[in-house]
Amino acid sequence: MRTCKTIFALAFCLLLIGCKESAPKIAPRTLPRISAPTDLWKEFSGEKAFEHVRTQVALGARPSGSATIEKARTHIADTLKHAGWQVERQEFEETPVPGKGALKFVNLIARFSATAVQPVPTNTQRVIVCSHYDTKRMSGINFVGANDSASSTGALLELARVLATAPQFAEHFELVFFDGEEAVEKFSEPLDGPDGLIGSRHYARTLRESGRAKQFQFAILWDMIGDKNLTITLPSDTPPQLASALFAAGEKLGTRKHLSTYSDPILDDHVPLQIIARIPSMDIIDFDYPPWHTGSDTLDKLSPDSLRIIGQLTLYMLTQELGK
Repeated sequence: MRTCKTIFALAFCLLLIGCKESAPKIAPRTLPRISAPTDLWKEFSGEKAFEHVRTQVALGARPSGSATIEKARTHIADTLKHAGWQVERQEFEETPVPGKGALKFVNLIARFSATAVQPVPTNTQRVIVCSHYDTKRMSGINFVGANDSASSTGALLELARVLATAPQFAEHFELVFFDGEEAVEKFSEPLDGPDGLIGSRHYARTLRESGRAKQFQFAILWDMIGDKNLTITLPSDTPPQLASALFAAGEKLGTRKHLSTYSDPILDDHVPLQIIARIPSMDIIDFDYPPWHTGSDTLDKLSPDSLRIIGQLTLYMLTQELGK
């Protein structure tokens, strides 16, 4: 549960303090200025994102290791490929609950080539935008996770479509769809598992071990962003520069009223990116969502307009930050 996530996140922060470390800061720019289309944010469609959300929800519950989640990832991969993205299936096995056997997990990683070269080079990406696409196991309930996780998954697919219209900009992004964000039984302590945040922990370790983590300036996680009553609650571990950039985007686009801060950290998929890969990462999440982890997290609670707001805010922020 994400309420437990907050407790564990506090413990991790204390652990970091004890080690005299802190969340990574965004380093001064050492890379060439990236040409960013200034009006690209206007192309993000809440309605198109909502249709992808609808498709995910129609599949039903999508817990890790199920036949249904394979159908979900097929839709995700096919949509990305149709937009011109190359998709890597990062497959691995993990035993979330000791003694209960291994499960297969699959992260989907999308990269774009402005010149259509195959395979797509892995050294041009500068920013990670990510979401989880699995749903929580809930006994006796067909938990469809309309907001948690279909909303962010649908929005990320729409982001892929929009970015693909600006190929030279798109090649600077790595889009990641995490499997295994939800715990099979309960979130583990410490951060190295085995239960909960399984996909993002695996991905963060591969970035660190390959040396690729150093090429990323920052990462943005989307989670639960479709609520009709949209109130983004940035966790307290949000890097100040990223929070300021998002708030500035909100002021510019007239949607600042939807953005706020949360008094505590939240243990979510951005944490492995922060702690393991040492990439400055922010979690754009609406934690003020009463149907969270209940059977009432259904499509009727969501709004295409909320998806549009978050998609456009994020895109505007990205064009500003990478165009500096």
